[in-house]
Amino acid sequence: MTERLIAVTGATGHLGRAVTEELTSGGHRLRLVVRDPARAPRGHHEIALASYGDGDAARISFDGADTLLLVSAAESADRLEQHRTVVDAATAAGVRHVVYTSFLGAAPDATFTLARDHWATEEHLRASGMAFTFLRDAFYLDLLPLLAGEDGVIRGPAGQGRFAAVARADVARAAAAVLADPAPHAGRTYELTGPEALTLADVAATVTRLTGRSTSFHDETLQEAYASRAAYGAPPWQLDAWVSTYTAAAAGEMGPVTDDLARLTGRAPIGLAQLLGG
Repeated sequence: MTERLIAVTGATGHLGRAVTEELTSGGHRLRLVVRDPARAPRGHHEIALASYGDGDAARISFDGADTLLLVSAAESADRLEQHRTVVDAATAAGVRHVVYTSFLGAAPDATFTLARDHWATEEHLRASGMAFTFLRDAFYLDLLPLLAGEDGVIRGPAGQGRFAAVARADVARAAAAVLADPAPHAGRTYELTGPEALTLADVAATVTRLTGRSTSFHDETLQEAYASRAAYGAPPWQLDAWVSTYTAAAAGEMGPVTDDLARLTGRAPIGLAQLLGG
């Protein structure tokens, strides 16, 4: 019997690379679908060249794969279109099961604007006829300390809102667990969070205590939030995404803590202090 083939998209990125490492250690047969083969993780893997927007190349890359890890595309104005293209390519290639990295609280009316795109992608997968598993990742814990500017201030209209942020390494372990034995997870949605829900003031205090970098939180108004980011010259959809990250926390949509990650991986998720070496 031929060994089941797992196709991994985004394998040159942080998450896709970590999932590749997890699956390689488990001896699974992998095909890494990348845009730049030179950046693909080293190892005895099959390599296929495709971008999310190229449906024909994606279909060829997925041919013969039983299971697909669909890591969400980089933020862009056409990300939803890219997702739909790659889902259609997977259907045409005969992929049986797609594991998709969605976002915590994905919904058509989510405050965080990009979570709406994730919901629409989930809906397209539901209608595809393929089996699916949705890994709704919380905001990445790895990024929380990086929210501070050069002056050490985290700025955003989050108020006392909380982030149940999750470490990328934990998401990779959860994804690998599902990909290794996908059948029990068909049709399931998992909300992957860290062990605690932190306000940005909590984050600033922890970063200060454990790194020695003086960090604080300034609760911006909406007007201040848009004005402070205007200098980047980003398009309106991008500004809305940045600002709504914080307003979603203020609305309570970033803070729910679940035990899904521990149930998938068999280990407690990493918290901010542990991530920072505390």
